[in-house]
Amino acid sequence: MERLNLFTSFVLFLVLFTTKFSVALAVWLQAHATFYGGSDASGTMGGACGYGNLNTDGYGIKTAALSTALFNDGKSCGGCYQIVCDATKDPQWCLKGTSITITATNFCPPNYALPSNNGGWCNPPLPHFDMSQPAFQTIALYKAGIVPILYRKVGCKRSGGIRFTISGKDYFELVLISNVGGAGDISSVWIQGSNSNQWETMSRNWGANWQSLSYLNSQSLSFRVQSSDGRIVTALNVAPSNWQFGQSFTSNVQF
Repeated sequence: MERLNLFTSFVLFLVLFTTKFSVALAVWLQAHATFYGGSDASGTMGGACGYGNLNTDGYGIKTAALSTALFNDGKSCGGCYQIVCDATKDPQWCLKGTSITITATNFCPPNYALPSNNGGWCNPPLPHFDMSQPAFQTIALYKAGIVPILYRKVGCKRSGGIRFTISGKDYFELVLISNVGGAGDISSVWIQGSNSNQWETMSRNWGANWQSLSYLNSQSLSFRVQSSDGRIVTALNVAPSNWQFGQSFTSNVQF
């Protein structure tokens, strides 16, 4: 009986281990990658997430524009993905043993004038990464143009605190939230002026830009940010009461 119990326990352990191992392997997904923006990645600045200078916003040149299937109407902005070139499918152009973690900072629009397998790489429902040229050349040769890849969502490592850039006018505050660590992409944001003890829910305007329709002039501003994994951080009094539209403020909080 004791041997039977030991055998049963071993079988259960094996099943659980195999299941967990399979789940871990399933995290990697298939897609393709191209590149844009020039050898210095200067052409990747700005973009559909609303980030301006990607260097000052905390993202650098390890970035990519995502296809419709991945961009998710801007909800993926700021998220990080680990990418490897699939050398089993394209050994000629892939740089074996390499990988890179990029941040989603832009949108790769579909091109319905071209077939999805010949130029319309970002057409739905294809998952596709149009990487900065330096990032692409980390995993593949320049002459490849396009390569098959494996990718998975990973955590983001940032230096310093979350950054808030405020634009708009009077009853319209448009806040760009950048340099976000952890999950990287944001699901909810709240704002609070110093004249109130209530948190106001902000709405996503576009990309990483969130809006408030309250009059918050001459008040210090606090923000509460929730990332896509459900974690929440609160940045109190990030902007002083004499803040002006067009200014950026770096908090002392991070995921």
